[in-house]
Amino acid sequence: MRKLLLFLFLIVSTLQAYSQSNYLHVIAKPGDGIYTLLRRHGLNPSEHLKHFLELNQDKIGDNNSLVVGKKYLLPPVTSAAAGSKTKPVTAKTASVETSNSSRVLKVPLFGDKYERIEVRSQALKGAVYYLSSGHGGPDPGAVGKYGPYELAEDEYAYDVTIRLARRLMEYGATVYMVVQDENDGIRDEGVLKMDYDEEHHGGKKISTSQKYRLRERTAAINQLYYKHKGAYQRMLSIHVDSRSIGKNIDVFFYHHENSASGEKLAKSIHQVFTSKYKRYQPNRDYFGSVSHRSSLYEVKYSYPPNVFIELGNIRNSLDQRRFVIADNRQALANWIADGIINDYKSK
Repeated sequence: MRKLLLFLFLIVSTLQAYSQSNYLHVIAKPGDGIYTLLRRHGLNPSEHLKHFLELNQDKIGDNNSLVVGKKYLLPPVTSAAAGSKTKPVTAKTASVETSNSSRVLKVPLFGDKYERIEVRSQALKGAVYYLSSGHGGPDPGAVGKYGPYELAEDEYAYDVTIRLARRLMEYGATVYMVVQDENDGIRDEGVLKMDYDEEHHGGKKISTSQKYRLRERTAAINQLYYKHKGAYQRMLSIHVDSRSIGKNIDVFFYHHENSASGEKLAKSIHQVFTSKYKRYQPNRDYFGSVSHRSSLYEVKYSYPPNVFIELGNIRNSLDQRRFVIADNRQALANWIADGIINDYKSK
């Protein structure tokens, strides 16, 4: 009996060690409580507190306090989260048709005109991308005047982002749209109608609070990151800036100061933009730049290496042409995709 108990103990210990090796280790900082630590890493305390305490029972101090400098295990996606309604834009969940020797995907999120995707190559096979367009739901973001019309940041950032998603899937990537609008799809109109029905991945309503919106968005990315642990993963957050009407700006890129992979991806996309501007606008200089800005919430707290992209000034008449012409929005998506492909090839 003693040998049997010892054998069972070894099995349980081995399974615990194996399962814990798959969890992310984080270090408690001065001032951290459990709620602060969980929220900083995109986890909802009401869903993950119990599991966190179970994983770290030997490292928890009095009154559930944390010890500064100690490593703690973060829980993965909870069963409640895993059972929620999901609408990922991925090749795995899209229906697949066969057209001669080509592989054709069908993704209704892209709209009737663009839902059929012919996979042209497997250049991005094995890569997973999380695409997060700025604002959405109750928050339109920056708004610019275009004649009698209003241009909303979230609509144009979303259209470029969903075009980018489609482009990446043409090259065999697995792609998740973090913000989704089932009614819009890819639109070719100049003035994109402003609405408020976007949702976060998983069919979750977007909060009216900016703080909670960013937490929810980051939590969705980080939960999916666990799901694809071990794969090549990157995240891109796409926005439109708002400055003075007279300020014409080029596309520029931010990354986390401690992320070499994020910086590499940003520079790869920037290089494509630089070369494209030389080719298509040889009489003007391109002033887009790459720099670090670690204070941005998604940049700071998203697990995958990431790049934050500003597409231009929505209040400037010259920059507005970059947005209101559908071919220009497609060009933005294509150029970003080219930089992503170049980065993946050189991994």
